[in-house]
Amino acid sequence: MPVWKLATAALMVALLLSGCARDDPQAALVAAAKALQENIENKDTAALLAQIHPEFRANQALDREWVRRTATLMFLRHRNVQVLALGSDSWLDPSYADKGHSEAQVALTGAQGLLPERAGHYRVRLEWWLEDGDWLLARMAWE
Repeated sequence: MPVWKLATAALMVALLLSGCARDDPQAALVAAAKALQENIENKDTAALLAQIHPEFRANQALDREWVRRTATLMFLRHRNVQVLALGSDSWLDPSYADKGHSEAQVALTGAQGLLPERAGHYRVRLEWWLEDGDWLLARMAWE
């Protein structure tokens, strides 16, 4: 088979798979959770806040402004921030098509150099709301 035919076939398969992912709410939910992790690790406050719903609440008391302040402080304090998902699961709410959930065991570390100076282990539960085709983090609780 000529190389151009093989490349065209590979491109078509990639386009089909990427099209399916956009239409698959479960895949989009998993991608949103992964993007949240990447935005924290990349210390990208703007991208992180873009994923936070305007009505966000954490542990029933903390709001979106708390996310901004906490992220800014953590990003300024530590040159390296890493989120290690030790086990995670995401699923769509069976009762509401516009709600999804993620749960994970997470280790959050911060460091100035290679060795972590600060580390914490948490069980995190997230509730996502689908708004205009994007999953936004609306509720968060941790232990």
